[in-house]
Amino acid sequence: MATAGTKLTRVLSRFFINNVNNKPLKVMGSGSSFNGLAMYSTSASTAVKDYEDYRKSLYGDISHRALLVDAVGTLVVPSQPMAQIYRQIGEKYGVEYSEDEILNRYRWAYGQPWGRSRLRFMVGNGSTNDNLASNPNLPRYVNDGRPFWQFIVSSSTGCSDARYFEELYSYYTTKKAWHLCDPDAEKVFEAIRKAGVKLAVVSNFDTRLRPLLRALNCDHWFDAVAVSAEVAAEKPNPTIFLKACELLEVKPEDVVHVGDDRRNDIWGARDAGCDAWLWGSDVHSFEEVAQRIGVPV
Repeated sequence: MATAGTKLTRVLSRFFINNVNNKPLKVMGSGSSFNGLAMYSTSASTAVKDYEDYRKSLYGDISHRALLVDAVGTLVVPSQPMAQIYRQIGEKYGVEYSEDEILNRYRWAYGQPWGRSRLRFMVGNGSTNDNLASNPNLPRYVNDGRPFWQFIVSSSTGCSDARYFEELYSYYTTKKAWHLCDPDAEKVFEAIRKAGVKLAVVSNFDTRLRPLLRALNCDHWFDAVAVSAEVAAEKPNPTIFLKACELLEVKPEDVVHVGDDRRNDIWGARDAGCDAWLWGSDVHSFEEVAQRIGVPV
């Protein structure tokens, strides 16, 4: 049974992990202050270990019953820089922007509040749905995501040629467009599943994700896929994480999510009640993920 001390450690560890604002904090009982980031640096490793020990005291050697994995940036990454591909394919369609210009324009376009943009989304038989267009919470990746990606491509390159868009859109469904972040992923995931831990992908993506996973021959690694285009909710909305838990038939508190985006993956998963580790910071390989869960590889 967990003691009061281990419960307190759990609270403190979550405080350390979540304290990323680097704001001065008052020391209780004194007039001095200290830097939150410095506290994090000196205490995080101890806090994380104590938290993992706490979980093992409750659940045994296996600390989590399910692992959720982000797709782009964690499971897979583009084989070539996005701006390079946009430029290469676009040359025959008259795209003249440099890769740096395309990248800057892409970042601007991607950062626009999609639901409040000037676009009007075509639905059904092609009629305009003003309710969708005025909805600030409209997911970017609805169904195949074409309206959103047409906006991104034309804004990034200045080219609205439908042939260019289709070639670019199709390219990102092919195996050559992507590679695995961790070449040992298959071996590790097999060990994790043999240990009884369920696996799911949780991704902000359109309906191309499932065909892409099949093209990469990794769709069979997972027990479920929760993709925003199907769930109608995007990370950091906790709905998509809860959907993954539902598909796996596990409770959020028994789940850990691994992703590379602090806001979308870490904050979103924790809002849903899941544990969360930041790829590239908390963990750097899926073997490390397995070890932290308690699965030998």
